[in-house]
Amino acid sequence: MTIMALRGIRGATTVAANTKEEIISATRELLERMVRENALAVGEIAAIFFSATPGLNAEFPAVAASRELGWKETPLICLQEIAVPHGLADCIRVLVQANTAKKQSEMKHVYLRGAKKLRDDR
Repeated sequence: MTIMALRGIRGATTVAANTKEEIISATRELLERMVRENALAVGEIAAIFFSATPGLNAEFPAVAASRELGWKETPLICLQEIAVPHGLADCIRVLVQANTAKKQSEMKHVYLRGAKKLRDDR
């Protein structure tokens, strides 16, 4: 019998501009990569938390999952990131919670575009 556990997978990306198209495109790219890198089935995703820095308000990042990727059954929520003066601007962060038999240490976190500098160790 396979024992499943809830695991967290982090990801982040940046956008070039505060536009609906940029936010959706960058978020979709990030989600697709997170799913691919972790060999997840959409049904294994328990929930996804999205956060965006205060300057990004042209669209909800969750639209990329719900409308673009068709993940209609997945609980999604968008939050605003804390406005830390030295924080990375124009950044979308994602926390995917997934049911998997993998250990937390086996989860592959994904940082794209300008967000790569958030985790130089990955």
